[in-house]
Amino acid sequence: METDYQRIEKAIHFIRENFREQPDLREIARQVHVSPFHFQRMFTEWAGISPKKFLQYTSVEYAKKMLQEQKTLSEVSFEAGFSGTSRLHDLFIAVEAMTPGDFKKGGEGLRISYQFKESPFGEVIIASTETGICHLAFITNKTDAIRHLKERFPNATFAQQDNLMHEKAMAFFRPGKGNLTHLKLHLKGTPFQLKVWDALIRIPFGRLKSYAEVARSTGHANASRAV
Repeated sequence: METDYQRIEKAIHFIRENFREQPDLREIARQVHVSPFHFQRMFTEWAGISPKKFLQYTSVEYAKKMLQEQKTLSEVSFEAGFSGTSRLHDLFIAVEAMTPGDFKKGGEGLRISYQFKESPFGEVIIASTETGICHLAFITNKTDAIRHLKERFPNATFAQQDNLMHEKAMAFFRPGKGNLTHLKLHLKGTPFQLKVWDALIRIPFGRLKSYAEVARSTGHANASRAV
């Protein structure tokens, strides 16, 4: 007898292999032999998002790869299983917080400066545009860190240089040493990610919250795994 874990694993494989047909909830539930209502609850509990959202994310990830190959919006819409370019546009706005055209540009026109900095937890790479901080990550290899940054913004121009904005951001690691209310961000994330980030920055210094508590703060109490 299949466990719930095995059913969800099977459902995920089915969605990934058949997303171009945009299967509905009833069809996916049929693959794991449970009712649509029960499957909806079970999938959300295990995956942290609904089956519909997982299908959308899978479709958008495929569309992003095609856009990076310089396919037209019409070609991408057809190959990814969307009913038209307007559907592709709406889904990109909902999932990526940008239009397909903006994603295709890959940061074109952006000038990004970056630096390597030491923090109490190890070395980081920090990068910014004129708008604000666009990237910060802990690193173990500088070459890999730069490659990852450029993969996120493939058509931007880059310069390794000192930046006052970076200095202000690094004050995050020095409680009481800087005014973080003046720190600006160049955000790139899904609506759910933005909610999680907002919940995280509201945790007071020196306090600890569980994934479940953060999930509740976003209004999605069952999304601890996604958090």
